[in-house]
Amino acid sequence: MRTSSKRLRLAVFALFSALTTGVAQADLWVFATVPEWGALAREIGGDKVTVYNATHALQDPHRIEAKPSLLAQARRADLVVAAGADLEVGWLPLVQRDSGNTGIQTGKPGYFEAAMQVNRLDVPTVLDRAHGDVHAAGNPHVHLDPRNVLKIGEALSKRMAELDSANAAAYQSGYKAFADRWQSAIARWEKEAAPLKGLGVLVHHQSFVYLTHWLGLRELGTLEPKPGIEPTSSHLGSLLSRQRVTPAKMVLRAAYNADGPSQWIAGKAGMSAVMLPYTVGGTAEAKDLTGLFDDTVQRLLKAAR
Repeated sequence: MRTSSKRLRLAVFALFSALTTGVAQADLWVFATVPEWGALAREIGGDKVTVYNATHALQDPHRIEAKPSLLAQARRADLVVAAGADLEVGWLPLVQRDSGNTGIQTGKPGYFEAAMQVNRLDVPTVLDRAHGDVHAAGNPHVHLDPRNVLKIGEALSKRMAELDSANAAAYQSGYKAFADRWQSAIARWEKEAAPLKGLGVLVHHQSFVYLTHWLGLRELGTLEPKPGIEPTSSHLGSLLSRQRVTPAKMVLRAAYNADGPSQWIAGKAGMSAVMLPYTVGGTAEAKDLTGLFDDTVQRLLKAAR
């Protein structure tokens, strides 16, 4: 009797292990290069996805090292969700290659670029490294126009369903629920942000072009003399001189940018220096995609008063 009972327990345990292993294997493993796209994958996939963010909000996504920890995560990924437009050109190709994961290589279904799903701004007509870190495919910071997030989410849900057909219906319904909430949120943000239209701003880096385009803010200058080149005293001085002719109301920087240059010019010009979360996790309030835009709009409105 004891032997039979033991065998029964072992059989039940083996069945449970097989079932739970099957559930784990059914998950879609997502390697997101930046927090915003990891957050979007979670919105769509819910408990059907396991998401790893390769970077966090206090890191400059242009400048990441292809560390062994990233290779290990990429090796197990079913889907890489990248910003694209060369944002990750300095590190992601190395991670893809050295991971040995054939499914996530560029051109494969397991590789998805967000920027390729929308119309991009600042596409250069001439490519010249003398102009700084210019992105050939246009500005990659597409997530700061929430209308882009909606389009990218639709394309991403289809890709997730393609890779994990067993959960295709869940991804479809997940996206629909997100889109319904998101469209309502966009209408609310646009109403709240109406007083910002037409205000002039300076920016540390060209991170906010989609945000300013969406809200109707006017970018009057960049603290970086060229994209990716740290601000210099001479360039900041020239921006300060231009304030007399075309005054900006505030200067914007991302959470990962050093605050010294924006604080200096704000103090000299008598305007507000505004740190924006830029991505999910950039501030305590920006815990998810909705929080990212809630906090961004409120910080801008506070500085505009």
